[in-house]
Amino acid sequence: MNAQVKSDPASLIAAGRRAIEIEGRALSALIPRLDAAFARACAICLECAGRVIVTGMGKSGHIAGKIAATLASTGTPAFFMHAAEASHGDIGMITRSDVLLALSNSGETAEVLLLIPHSSRLGVPIIAVTGNPKSALARAASVHLDVSVDEEACPLNLAPTASTTATLALGDALAVALLEARGFTPQDFARSHPGGTLGRKLLLHVADVMRSGDDLPIVSPGTVLAEGLVVMSKKGLGMCTIVEDGKLLGVFTDGDLRRVLDGRANVHAVTMREVMNSPGKRVAASELAAEAAHLMEKFRITALPVTDATGALVGALNVHDLLRAGVL
Repeated sequence: MNAQVKSDPASLIAAGRRAIEIEGRALSALIPRLDAAFARACAICLECAGRVIVTGMGKSGHIAGKIAATLASTGTPAFFMHAAEASHGDIGMITRSDVLLALSNSGETAEVLLLIPHSSRLGVPIIAVTGNPKSALARAASVHLDVSVDEEACPLNLAPTASTTATLALGDALAVALLEARGFTPQDFARSHPGGTLGRKLLLHVADVMRSGDDLPIVSPGTVLAEGLVVMSKKGLGMCTIVEDGKLLGVFTDGDLRRVLDGRANVHAVTMREVMNSPGKRVAASELAAEAAHLMEKFRITALPVTDATGALVGALNVHDLLRAGVL
């Protein structure tokens, strides 16, 4: 190893920028290559009744794992199969209804080539992603996608850098094209990511996070303010709901209390009907919890009553409920 290390900031920044510029050129060169072959690869995946099995070795294997994960999370059933493990039993994962997406920059990776005879016997279509259109893998494939690059970002032109970036981008392009073709929606994405923030925002409804029953701060319209404040304080929602015959008439919040006190109202004489906000902001139990969060942010409030289709009070929630649910 060269004992002279260039650690000055200018050299480090220049090297980093040079690497990104090279990879940027590789991506730009890839765009016109998304042609009829790419469309055919998409059609093969859309026609697949099984799964897209993505395989590769070394750095291509790492990229294959990410591509498989992206496909699976965007509506195309897929998984990663390590090419080396395939010849030791994992090749049994391939069934007649699957598609093999094989990655190899050289197109001559021995472990990947070993999968060709088995896939051919099963009649499994092979989509080859290589940097060499004349390679054995490219020739054996049902369709070949060219990810060749003029140079790697590595100054030695050895470490897979620009080539793996191009392969990863092609995988993303394939996943996005399939996503759009399938009409994949944000709700579909959420169902694949139930533990993530997006999943919680798109799957949780107000009814899932609201408080109900004895936890609700409910008073009648004729209740004096002083008694209403006791209820509001006891329930800890930062608001009180005014209900008559089960219907929500209005809301009284901490902000309303400040305004009432500024007006020097007699809390032992004024009724909740006189000081409530009517009809007040509310949210339906059937709405997404994210919509409740949106209303709170839009109107700068911290709590909301929840009603059903008839206007009856069925629950309430505040910003802390949304935080606990992971919606905010």
